[in-house]
Amino acid sequence: MVLSDEKIREYMRRLLLSRMRILCTQGFYGLLIMHMKFALDEVCKNVATDGVKIYFNPAFLDSLSDTELDYVLMHEILHIALQQCENPEDNDKEKYTEACDIVVNSMILESCDMNEKKITLDEYGVGEHRTPDGKEGSECTVEEVYEMLSGGGTKGKEYKKVGNGSWDDHSRLEAMEKNEFLRDLWLKWFEDACEAMQVRDPENERGLIPRFALRMLKELKKPQTDWRTILNNFVQEDIVDYSFMPPDRRMDGSDFFLPDFNEKDEKITDILFMVDTSGSMTDDMITAAYSEIKGAIDQFNGKLKGWLGFFDVTIIEPVPFEDESELLIIKPVGGGGTDFNIIFEYIREHMQENMPASIIIFTDGYAPFPSESISMGIPVLWLINNEEINPPWGKVARISIER
Repeated sequence: MVLSDEKIREYMRRLLLSRMRILCTQGFYGLLIMHMKFALDEVCKNVATDGVKIYFNPAFLDSLSDTELDYVLMHEILHIALQQCENPEDNDKEKYTEACDIVVNSMILESCDMNEKKITLDEYGVGEHRTPDGKEGSECTVEEVYEMLSGGGTKGKEYKKVGNGSWDDHSRLEAMEKNEFLRDLWLKWFEDACEAMQVRDPENERGLIPRFALRMLKELKKPQTDWRTILNNFVQEDIVDYSFMPPDRRMDGSDFFLPDFNEKDEKITDILFMVDTSGSMTDDMITAAYSEIKGAIDQFNGKLKGWLGFFDVTIIEPVPFEDESELLIIKPVGGGGTDFNIIFEYIREHMQENMPASIIIFTDGYAPFPSESISMGIPVLWLINNEEINPPWGKVARISIER
């Protein structure tokens, strides 16, 4: 079925209105949903998400009341925020999916004053929210609920569903499993949503932060790198004369340097990020590099524009980006040896008309360094993930890798 432009606008309007309602009534969930894009997909059984978009089958969307649509969006966003994407290989997939739904439904129910109408779809009934032991799912981990559903917990074997089955497709969540950058991004967005709610209600007396979110805050990963310091020093000493507007005069007397965005609202442009994807760089190291680039974008409030490329003994053509969402679609490629020369050879041969203002290279440094003259005078920051390697020229900063 081909949807008319008018019908597509109608669907999108419904979804945006739902997001606005959730922002007004369940601010924590609404802030998380703000990071999502919506898509219509007739191949999708009902609704699904991959951590970047929420996909709706138009017929399923048509079947939902406004209250039901709000519940569906909250349900999907919690699957993402809780990163319920990794189903251990030895698990029964159907039971694991059911365990995820029980935990998520219980969390939403708790946020809605235990009103079961808020987690009900006419066609499917009340969303299951109790474990086989009769507890609320929010009191347990997914693994604990799965164990009960598998017969390992009290009453597990006698357990019967209250609802009529799952209505959402969990299969697309598997896309998040290997995308560590996206998972790290959602950890930060989760923390940001908690902090925003805390500003409105410092003691959480109004319960703006759900109870489960407060528990999870203690387990979230913290940023590794102080980009405020690293970029401040690098930008102020090396890049400012090359590409920056004059500093913001309101910052006179401060130790912190900012470009002046106020008059012309110009971005920090032409920063080339190159990530070493040679065989000595582990997945954790490459994930850390993605996280640091995301941190740099956050540091400058989205006013950072440049390219992201990868290299080992060959170079993958750098891809332009302007915000963190564009980083999600740039995939690392590599796995061979390491040759720093090819970065500068590529610049000389392919970027003469739009030369980088600066180059930031993420690497373990285990390769011969070229002579400084190859940089053509472009400032270079080596971001090294160990304490052993000391590049002979350029600026150097260190990042640690959590294992």
